[in-house]
Amino acid sequence: MEKHQGHTFNDLEDILAGKFESNGKKISEVQGYFLPTAQDLKKETEEDVKEIKKIMDSIRDSIKDEAESLKSLVDKATSEKLEHANLIEDSLLKQLKPQETTYKEYIAYLERLLWDLRGNFPITDGGGLSAACSLDIKPIPETTKPNLPKYRFSKFSKDNVGKLLGSIVVPSVKEKKRKIKPMEKDSSSQLKPAGTQGELEQRADAIKRPTVSEVRAFKVPVVDSTYYLSVDKSGRVWASGDGGNLVQTDPEGNQLQKIQTSGKDEGYHTVTPTGDLLYTDKIKRNINKIPQNNRISKVFKTGDWEPLSIHSSHINGDVLVGMRKDREAKVTRYKNGKEIQNIQMDNKGQTIYNSPLYISENINGDICASDDEKQAVVVVSKAGQSRFSYRGQEPEFHPCEICTDCSGNILISVGLLSNGTVEIISQDGYILIN
Repeated sequence: MEKHQGHTFNDLEDILAGKFESNGKKISEVQGYFLPTAQDLKKETEEDVKEIKKIMDSIRDSIKDEAESLKSLVDKATSEKLEHANLIEDSLLKQLKPQETTYKEYIAYLERLLWDLRGNFPITDGGGLSAACSLDIKPIPETTKPNLPKYRFSKFSKDNVGKLLGSIVVPSVKEKKRKIKPMEKDSSSQLKPAGTQGELEQRADAIKRPTVSEVRAFKVPVVDSTYYLSVDKSGRVWASGDGGNLVQTDPEGNQLQKIQTSGKDEGYHTVTPTGDLLYTDKIKRNINKIPQNNRISKVFKTGDWEPLSIHSSHINGDVLVGMRKDREAKVTRYKNGKEIQNIQMDNKGQTIYNSPLYISENINGDICASDDEKQAVVVVSKAGQSRFSYRGQEPEFHPCEICTDCSGNILISVGLLSNGTVEIISQDGYILIN
């Protein structure tokens, strides 16, 4: 099969053989030094995390113990002050008791005097009447009024109380850098990939020879140039071209159904983990769904934004939509039809996308978008933080369709303006095959 509508076919067997030889040294270095060293540093970091958690748990226990001790002292001081209050009360009451007796006796005296003055004695007793009239009234006894106690509140605040407790001290000395062992360039054991020489030769033969083979090929009906594919669990394929036709076929290429869409040369459809098809409607600004009962329904709208590309996550079921409005572009994450994340600017305030025509998700949650206007594959983390932009190996780079494999590698279909090839990069942006 030499020609197909202007496409040129490359011999992947020869490409892979050449790449294995040129990349062999780097593979050895990664396997023999970089990867194990990074893994050791990662383990060291994990141990530091455990140690920090252990220390902080101990500090928290100390804070609680000290607080309990302080509470005990407060309770003891409170008891002493209450006892003192009781003693003062007893002293004042003891001081007032004799005064109460004095006035009680004086009142009794006055009541007897009134009785006599009102004539409560025999009329014949003329001497008694004159004696009563001549008596002087005793003066009111004088007593002293006690000084009443007051409570003087102490002035304190949370800061005052906090000063009674200990404090956490983090040394202000400069943090030590972790030791990274140097690469022993002269040591063959340091850079040699795991395995015997014979095993390495077998791996080389496995890469040079029949590792790439055609699984099946068929012509998609009514689609002149196939730009994008979505495959469900049963192997049925949804294929689209630049004419807006979206066609479903069985694994042998027989047409099952066809719908007319507003899509062109974008990745505007995707299959959900449950087997439903989602596709964009750029004109009505809708995301539509075709469930397995084949009845089209609207899932949600994208507002003023024109939906270009779409991807259904097989990690959590979220839907990622690449969109454009005027000269702005973004990727939005939806969950159950509700917008939960917008990715548009990096941490420097620069736009991340110009035109995200194809979009995919890697096994680590990274969002990978093919942006032809930027001539780059733009990769951001699940949180929306920029990770890297891959700009190809040639001056002109026009990425088109994009997907990821089970190893986290990113496969990029490069347009005819860039020689019509497939480039494979790692999840960190390193070129593997082009």
